This record gives sequence, structure tokens and C-alpha cells, in this order.
Amino acid sequence: MKILVINPNTTGSMTEKIGVAARAVANPTTEIVTLNPNKGPVSIEGHYDGAYAVPGILELVRQGEAEGYDGYVIACFDDTGLDAAREVARSPVLGICEAAMYTAAMLGTSFSVITTLPRSIGIIEHLAMKYGMERFCRKVRSAEIPVLALEAVGSDAACRVRDEVKNAIAQDRAECILLGCAGMTDLAQWLSSETGVPVIDGVAAAVKLVEALVGLGVTTSKVGSYSFPLPKPYIGDFAQFQPQ
Repeated sequence: MKILVINPNTTGSMTEKIGVAARAVANPTTEIVTLNPNKGPVSIEGHYDGAYAVPGILELVRQGEAEGYDGYVIACFDDTGLDAAREVARSPVLGICEAAMYTAAMLGTSFSVITTLPRSIGIIEHLAMKYGMERFCRKVRSAEIPVLALEAVGSDAACRVRDEVKNAIAQDRAECILLGCAGMTDLAQWLSSETGVPVIDGVAAAVKLVEALVGLGVTTSKVGSYSFPLPKPYIGDFAQFQPQ
């Protein structure tokens, strides 16, 4: 089995960190490849960044389909470009927010999400409603850190995330915690041991769920919403993306 894990931003150090987390949970027979687009934002912090990350994501998914990948993980907690990627791919495509929320719902009766900047709170709240998870989601909290602080040597970002996790457990009565950024993937085990509650990294959850879907022999439905894009001309810089 071969899974492509896509970091939608262009920061290579984060892509490497995501790869370590993905390989740590993957079956020995699963090959994990981690890539990021060669164009787009260095971090995704809001709708605007997300919009400019989508073409690079779709380019990698199209390339992956040509190379025969069995499944894909989009490693941004905004689930950036997820629905569009599912139109392109026949193989299963999972977003890490979706995977983390569904996983948490099987481990407890409630969860809170710890994200980076406050501007991401609304995006994640809307995803919880989209996935039918609003009744499980106690609160989406911000650690008040930019995404790239998680990559900076000497940053206090990890301690800020830890403090907000503890606040969520005490104040929200959250039974599970979701790390609301792929850049936090290396903090999950440490935070679980620090707090005694399940702290879920969406990258790890998504990898295991993709393995399960591939093992079941199922693929993305091509009847209705996730049908392949309709052939039509695309003009200008996006001509290379036009559906065939």
C-alpha cells in the first residue's frame, strides 16, 4: 500500500515532521510519501492562504493518481481542498480534521480543539458542523501562536499549546483533545502523558483510516458530488489544470 501525505503549505521542515508522524503509525507494509507543493503560502492561516494552496494540492493528487497511489492525506486542519481533491482522485482522500473528529467521537463523548491563531477558530467550527460533530465539539481554542512558531527553535509554542490543552480539560470538560494544526503532530504523545487524556494528532488518525479504507477495498464514489470534474477549457495561468 502506498499513501501520499500532502502538506498543503510550502514549508519543507513541516513536511518532514509530518512524514515522521505518519511513518510512526503506518503498517510496516505501507509506504508513506510526504510532499508539499512547490508554489503557495509558507503557512495556511485563513481562507485566503487556503485558496492559494488548493492548486498545488490538486496538482499533487493528479500526479499521485497517475503514479498509482492507494490513498491520500491532506495534512492541514482546515481540510484545505478536500472536496476538490476527492473529485480528482478515485483512491480515498482524507483530511486530518475530519479524521481527528471521527476518531475522537469513538474515544469519548466530547472534545476540544487547540488551534494556532484565533482566525482559524471559525473555520474549524464550520468543519465540525459540516461533519456533524458539533454536538461532540465543546470548544475550539487558540494557543495564540502563528503556525511557523511551531517550527522555530527556542519558541515557547509547545508550552502554549500544553497550557491551552490543560485549560480545555479543566474548563470545557473535554474528554479528548484534538491538535488543530499538522505542525503540532510531534506534540501528541507528550501531551497525552502530561494530561492523561487522549490527545489526537489528525495526521496519525488519517493515515490509519486511509489504511483501513484501502484494506476494505473501497474507493471514492464517482456517482454524484465527487464525480470526476467535467471536461472544459480553463483559461490563463490555470490552463494546466483543465479537466480532460
